[in-house]
Amino acid sequence: MTDAANPLLTASALPYGLPPYPDIRPEHYLPAFEAAFAAHRQEINAITRVRSMATFENTMVPLEESGALLDYVGRAFSTVSSADATDAIQEIDEELAPRMAAHGDAITLDAALYARIRMLHERLDDLALTPEQRYLVERRYTVMSRAGAGLDDEAKKQLSEINTRLSRLTTRFEKNLLADTNELAIVITDPADLDGLGDGEVSAAARAAAERGLTGAWLIALPLFTGHPWLASLRSRDTRARIMTASRSRGNRGNEHDNRDTLREIVRLRAARARILGYDSHAAYVTADQTAGSPDAVSELLRRLAPAAAANATREKAALQAQIDTTDSPFPLDAHDWSYFTEKVRASRYDIDQSALRPWFEAERVLQDGVFFAAERLYGVTFTERPEIPSYHPGARVFEVREADGTPLGLYILDLYTRDTKRGGAWMNSLVTQSELRGTKPVVVNNLNVAQPAPGTPTLLTLDEVTTLFHEFGHALHGLFATVTYPTFAGTAVRRDFVEFPSQVNEMWILWPEVLDNYARHIDTGEPLPGEIVARLRESEAFNQGFATSEYLAASWLDFAWHSLDADTAAGVTDAAAFESAALSDIGLDDPAIPPRYASTYFAHVFSGGYSAGYYSYIWSEVLDADTVEWFRENGGLTRENGERFRRRLLGVGGSTDPLAAYRGFRGRDADIQPLLERRGLTG
Repeated sequence: MTDAANPLLTASALPYGLPPYPDIRPEHYLPAFEAAFAAHRQEINAITRVRSMATFENTMVPLEESGALLDYVGRAFSTVSSADATDAIQEIDEELAPRMAAHGDAITLDAALYARIRMLHERLDDLALTPEQRYLVERRYTVMSRAGAGLDDEAKKQLSEINTRLSRLTTRFEKNLLADTNELAIVITDPADLDGLGDGEVSAAARAAAERGLTGAWLIALPLFTGHPWLASLRSRDTRARIMTASRSRGNRGNEHDNRDTLREIVRLRAARARILGYDSHAAYVTADQTAGSPDAVSELLRRLAPAAAANATREKAALQAQIDTTDSPFPLDAHDWSYFTEKVRASRYDIDQSALRPWFEAERVLQDGVFFAAERLYGVTFTERPEIPSYHPGARVFEVREADGTPLGLYILDLYTRDTKRGGAWMNSLVTQSELRGTKPVVVNNLNVAQPAPGTPTLLTLDEVTTLFHEFGHALHGLFATVTYPTFAGTAVRRDFVEFPSQVNEMWILWPEVLDNYARHIDTGEPLPGEIVARLRESEAFNQGFATSEYLAASWLDFAWHSLDADTAAGVTDAAAFESAALSDIGLDDPAIPPRYASTYFAHVFSGGYSAGYYSYIWSEVLDADTVEWFRENGGLTRENGERFRRRLLGVGGSTDPLAAYRGFRGRDADIQPLLERRGLTG
């Protein structure tokens, strides 16, 4: 295939450099990657062949300019491999993963390149660099040192072999999970088993079944996390049990999609790699370059929060059991009952029926009059749909983003609905990142997994789904607003335990009066959500936080327990289920009625994503988030002045400065944990 015949190897004619997906076929990807690998190697060789002393201009600038084609092709492919992973794309992914790992190692472990960067690092104080340039040298040196660039050739060979093997294993983990999740979707043939669901939910289940060729049936697809949002509404206990059993069975059924051996090998190899790099464990390796700084700091936080969360959950459990005991046929509370009876207790205590709120949360109105509205009020940006601009899937919608004065800012793509080729969960990724050096503007993508009803039927969201949309849009704003010179710092390229902070902050606007009143309008009458319901929602914000915090902390602890193993201990773990049970018991979060939000065999965040030894990041970032919400409340809330301060001092700097220093520049001090404790009801 000639370069001219490959749309990935010619400049895109679409706005903002969006890849021309209508012209891209699966067979285009591997040749494009080959060309990009070769171009990148040539660019690096051109840097290391320079005989003169290393300078910022002859080393760092061409290094940042290098790899542009690989970045473009890689982002184009990774977007479809997660959001539209057809069989052909999955085959490419499996073949590509080890080659990507090997290429990455060849660059990161390049001794000649490292020597030049090390020389610059040693002379930092003698170089007349801007703060961003100085930080770039520091970060590049740190990243290469931590990757093993300073080790001998034998150690580098071992690292490369481990990294290549890990790339295969993490790809296999995700492929297994997607296949098993699809296989375990619940087929319903008796409409009585769907009693309690709304018309939109039933329509979505019917549509999902029809897409699989199932007639006279309904299909309940499984989300990534344990359980299902519909557990709160389904009256059939048998249906609820089927969903929970299927959810918790993913990756551990002894079939061809079983992930237990895969995850144990991932853990063993990560621990072995950490030892080569001079760390006691993978957790020690990861946290050393995060804002946490050490495993002890993470362990201390999780152990501090767990007892109070468990105590709150125990009280909540007693209230649920008391509710069950008032029924005609009482039974002991089980995990699949928790959500359903939580809503019963919520209704009796606060007179709130979460499922009855859905008519006020029509998806298009939430997006336009809630998510976009809050962003325009805070930052002055506008969003205009561009249906003529094609994306990677017909269901992905493209919006052009402009500044208040009309200056083009970038593109925002929303892919709302679930499908069999999309991995579970919700996420943001960048198709193109902003860089003044490369002259690029951002193109960001939000993916959710909302069940899609039949054509003509409105999509009514749950409050949790509204929260997810606001959360992921917070990531999108981070990607859109980061304004940096060098690609290394572009978009959300910040420390892992800081990256969730902007997205969590954006959740505050969900119940903010002027935002809520603008979007929460009844689908039929247009009436706003009644004030008394809003008051009860705010009053109940800490309700069920024992459960929510416990399930999250349990997953965080599982991640940390696996990745705190040293190489010898990791090699001796033979039973994943027994290890998981012991870890949960150790932190006191082993209640069968409250399973971890993610169990090990379907914990994609840490075994196929980028959160290994980092799932704690959500609660770590929430300390900053809760403290920031207090700042907004103290300073007038939803104003352009506040938005500009938050944008310029935090979102806009991308990864070009130390994140905690940026936070201090915004807040005037370090974050206080007290607002988080109060939010989650953990002050006791």
